[in-house]
Amino acid sequence: MFGSKIDLFNKEWLDVIFAKKNKNYGAYELRQSSSANTTKSLLIASAIFILLFLAPKIYALIAGILPEPPPEKIVEVVMQTPPPIDPAVKTPPPVEPPPPKEDQIKFPPPIVKPDNEVRDEEPPKMEDLKKADPGQKTIEGDPTADIVQIAPAGEGPKQAVAVEDNTVYNFVSMENPPTYPGGIDKFYAYLGANIKYPPMAAENNIQGNVFVSFTVEKDGSITDAKVDRKLGYGTDEEALRVLRLSKRWNPGMQNGKPVRVKYNIPIKFNLQQ
Repeated sequence: MFGSKIDLFNKEWLDVIFAKKNKNYGAYELRQSSSANTTKSLLIASAIFILLFLAPKIYALIAGILPEPPPEKIVEVVMQTPPPIDPAVKTPPPVEPPPPKEDQIKFPPPIVKPDNEVRDEEPPKMEDLKKADPGQKTIEGDPTADIVQIAPAGEGPKQAVAVEDNTVYNFVSMENPPTYPGGIDKFYAYLGANIKYPPMAAENNIQGNVFVSFTVEKDGSITDAKVDRKLGYGTDEEALRVLRLSKRWNPGMQNGKPVRVKYNIPIKFNLQQ
């Protein structure tokens, strides 16, 4: 009896062990289902292992059954040959920029050369550079030249565009302010001969100065005439009327060029006694 293998999980042994004990306790149920649970776990683990082992072969089998995707369409691009060069069409020569406003002295950057290629050439002196700017070659400046803007690189050859100076200068800070032909006395003589005293101002004995401002353009014409300090009773309108009928002035000059200049003058209204 003792030589045979004892199965403690057998139902007879379980009944002997749990005799006169509470069989509703969890240990009794666990021992009863222990053998079945062990067998079920072994089967599930074996199935998972076999499935993982055979997965690559199954995937290869399924991939072989599925239809292959259509091949990619290859489009052949044919480059057109460039048109032949027409010898009759000539490329325009590069545009030579206008001379600068300031003189330039040749001051090229240093270049390393063999001794047999070096030519004796004296560098510019400090006295020369005080009167001129350094450059790639010696150029005589033109004081009357316009300020130019060169087209950026990569946009093809373009003409240098002169930048027009439309700044309105104050006649007080001018090198050569605008003048009336014959002088300012001639201008006031013109005003005195052409101003018609407004009847309303004469009836009310209105006298005084009308302060006006105007712009003398580059051609000497008068624009933007306006009253800065009024006297009223028709004097303001009369002052502007006579001012706009004035002949052309001599334009103001800045750096040797005619420029626009703002001018301020008083026009006096005085009744003759």
